[in-house]
Amino acid sequence: MTIFERALEFVTDGMTLGLGTGRAAERFLELLGSRIRDGLRVRGVATSQASAALAAHFGIPLVTLEEGLPLDLTVDGADEVDPQLNVIKGYGRALVREKIVAAASKRLVLLVGAEKLVPTIGSRGKLPVEVVPFASPFCLQEFKRLGIPGVLYTVDGRVHLSDNGNHIIDCQIGPTADPAALELAIHRVPGVVDTGLFLNRADTVLVGAAETFELQQELHRPTAAN
Repeated sequence: MTIFERALEFVTDGMTLGLGTGRAAERFLELLGSRIRDGLRVRGVATSQASAALAAHFGIPLVTLEEGLPLDLTVDGADEVDPQLNVIKGYGRALVREKIVAAASKRLVLLVGAEKLVPTIGSRGKLPVEVVPFASPFCLQEFKRLGIPGVLYTVDGRVHLSDNGNHIIDCQIGPTADPAALELAIHRVPGVVDTGLFLNRADTVLVGAAETFELQQELHRPTAAN
């Protein structure tokens, strides 16, 4: 069984789903579309223009966030996952909408390859932060002062605009013992919209083997009882 097939087992008839962005999410959308053609009835809220286009291509009915609230389940990918299921997302540039949809969902299931598991959040060295364009120079200055120097994300030499019309700064970070403190420090900088830190949000992480994405591990968020 692949992680995509396992994720589909969380989906039941009549659900409204948050549809993630990125390679893993794309594979899930393709499989979900196939199930819809077989009679499954669900609706989706896209986390990006790219995922909306894919959903349309695969025949997944879309609704607005307002129409879908509260969402039953979001299935998305991730760029880093630590043992407490703290996560960094945003390499696919949809971090703000992904965080909104995740927060609006009763359950968040993430699909990752084993290489995305890290001992400490920040180990892969990059944290995307979305900022208001006017504030970009100031944010770059302040991030450097915080010890997390950043660069504006560009495509073909031009500054990239998110689906929200904002800039994204890739901050250079290292393994972070207190990601909550880091997130708070970044949010104190005027002009910051949000960060790629998803702390205490993921309920389940499905970990797949390289290339095949065969299910290797199913991780669940630790609880106080644990």
